[in-house]
Amino acid sequence: MVDEILSLGFDTIEISHGLKVSLLPGILKAWQAGRVKVAGLHNYCPSPVEVLIDAPDAYEFTSHRQFERERAMSLTLKTIEFAAQFQAKYVVVHMGSVPITRRSRELTDMVRAGKLNSREFVKKKLKWIEAREKTAPLYFNRAKEALEKMAEHAKKFGVVLGVESRSRYEDMPDEREMVRLMEHFREHPNVGYWHDFGHVQLKHNLSLLDHFEWLTGMQEYLVGCHLHDVVWPHQDHRVPLSAGGVEYERLLPLVAQEKPVVWEISPRRRKETILEFAPKWRALYEHRG
Repeated sequence: MVDEILSLGFDTIEISHGLKVSLLPGILKAWQAGRVKVAGLHNYCPSPVEVLIDAPDAYEFTSHRQFERERAMSLTLKTIEFAAQFQAKYVVVHMGSVPITRRSRELTDMVRAGKLNSREFVKKKLKWIEAREKTAPLYFNRAKEALEKMAEHAKKFGVVLGVESRSRYEDMPDEREMVRLMEHFREHPNVGYWHDFGHVQLKHNLSLLDHFEWLTGMQEYLVGCHLHDVVWPHQDHRVPLSAGGVEYERLLPLVAQEKPVVWEISPRRRKETILEFAPKWRALYEHRG
């Protein structure tokens, strides 16, 4: 796996969720030999042994089940320790969800049917937002309390936690909740905001936010970014620049030079596509490394 990544012209990786524990020793060996650098990890890493698929939300800090919350915490603390072992600077975390099912899918289906910002669309969206805001405080408090515990562990190991922007409005936190979390941890150097360009673009496409305005407002909290492209309106994790769904030329200048930016693309993307667009990306953004 490391050999293939190196052959594509990259020298630094983020070790992500879904990685089988059996692969970790080989990556560690390559890292120790200086063949590859590790920028960060994405929770949960390695994947829980009892989960047979790539499922970063298999356990949620917001769950009603105490066992799931405890399992989420133990896996996260171990991921932080692995990050320190690789001398990685950050761990990307998901915080959970609010149990309002399939609402993002409903709005997406309406957009695909040409009903974006129709009276029916706006009515359904506003009703959904109101319902979520009534339900969310319990789950927000669970997420905040979990992050407080994780933050102290991260401080101990010298790792920054990046709370990731999510693609579904059901997910925790939404934008206002994200700002509240960042304000709560403003004085904590080991907590920040992780901007996922594809996820935020999906919300932009549902008129839930404005991508440019949101990223502009979050610059002071930003600790890093995931990069992938979007096929309008809802297919993400494409190779950057390949689909034209994200305005990188407008948005990327909002990200400070020193912040890590990581290609996060689906394993279904073809090697040939990466080889086609990686040189184009480097030609445009070589200064970013």
